[in-house]
Amino acid sequence: MALEFIDKIAPYIPGIKGPASPLSLREKMFWTGIVLVVYFMLYSTVAIGVSQQAISQPVVQLISIVFAGKIGSLITVGIGPIVLASIVLQLASGSGLFTVDMNDPVQRSRFQSIQKLAAIGIAIIESIVYVATGFVPISSPQLYWLVVLQLAVGAIMIIFLDEIMTKWGVTSGINIFIAAGVSYSIVAGTFQILVPGAIAALQNGGASALPNALLVFGPLLFAIVIFLISIYAYETKIELPLAFEQLRGIGGRLPIPFLYVSVLPVILASSLELSLTVWFRFLAGVGGSFGNLAKFIALYQSTGGSTPSLTGGIVYLISPQFPSPFPAPYGIGGYGAYFNYFATATSQLYLPWGGIVLVPEALHILIYTVVLVILCVIFGRFWIEMTGQNPKTMSEQIGEMGWQIPGFRRDPRIIENVLNKYIPTVTILGSIFVGLLAALATLTGAIGSGMGILLTVGIIYMLYQQLEQERIFDTYPILNKIVK
Repeated sequence: MALEFIDKIAPYIPGIKGPASPLSLREKMFWTGIVLVVYFMLYSTVAIGVSQQAISQPVVQLISIVFAGKIGSLITVGIGPIVLASIVLQLASGSGLFTVDMNDPVQRSRFQSIQKLAAIGIAIIESIVYVATGFVPISSPQLYWLVVLQLAVGAIMIIFLDEIMTKWGVTSGINIFIAAGVSYSIVAGTFQILVPGAIAALQNGGASALPNALLVFGPLLFAIVIFLISIYAYETKIELPLAFEQLRGIGGRLPIPFLYVSVLPVILASSLELSLTVWFRFLAGVGGSFGNLAKFIALYQSTGGSTPSLTGGIVYLISPQFPSPFPAPYGIGGYGAYFNYFATATSQLYLPWGGIVLVPEALHILIYTVVLVILCVIFGRFWIEMTGQNPKTMSEQIGEMGWQIPGFRRDPRIIENVLNKYIPTVTILGSIFVGLLAALATLTGAIGSGMGILLTVGIIYMLYQQLEQERIFDTYPILNKIVK
């Protein structure tokens, strides 16, 4: 399928014009600061007509962290539409529904226009879904469409803030919004939950007062451990020697990081799982055989709240959501009760042909971890193909720049064979690692959510590398002309 049809629509799609000339690091930081101020203003503004009841459920909190939004605020939907539109279009491209050459400016512009249009459409639909399914409880039925309108406008504003960040800031809006939201939740969680809990433990007195107070900070300790492990993984890399054919004696190295695709597989896998949670809530209560199939996929039941909660089904088993739901250590009575819960509790799986069967929570944890790792591997392999980080594309770029691997003649096919020994393996191993680390961090109850910490560490590390590069460009302006 050709993408030329978008040429007639593209002029009517609002867009952000990029800078006429490369921006300095100071200018990029200035625009990044403005975008963050606007983001937190939207983050802190509760939509008119939204009821505050039931929006503190852990599943809702997890959706907020991964989607960089805040349930009930103007940016409830967050980056969900951007990520989902990207996944859908890249799956369509990968399946051969249409082809696009991202190295061609015209085709890249068409793809970006379709992606933005799809994101706006998904933003409107998801705004309706969030309100219709009760994820965003409203204070009065008469305010239904007013709340939907506010959420849709907020989601569309996030789309354009992301575009501003991409063109004028230091990194993409998706990255900065996730990092900002998770950082805020870690600081807020520490001072609003952990510190009061430690003070209460000390006030109880007794010989165990101090140990109990220290145990309260277990989630923060796990967060720090995950942070350090992530940094170590990012620093681990393979370096292939390179030589410049036309100038003898000049060489370099091609780094292939252990986390070659960074945390993108986790972002895509988590977004897919949580999107299924939101979308299948639409099917709760549907009658007939289709309703039974819907319950098998995602079982919703009333747990005393105003709206049904996800308590079982396939979507439930592949998600970090548990009946209580997935309890944090500081909300269930400490790590003793926390791990006892996993050892004794059960999940529900509705079988269309045999009713409900109980699944041990330990098996739930295993299924969640295995599925997350598999999805990370799939998205990791898919991402390097779609972004031109695969061996074939990398070898062509190295050859075009005049580099070659010492000891081999200058031929892209030879370079590709060498890269094939490393990139596919590193991609798979790195994707498995981030999947396991995200699951571990989530299961240990690290504050800010394990997924959020892993994403934030990856984003901060990528931002650090980019700032280092930008600083070099500012110090040596001539490099702008050579590289760009």
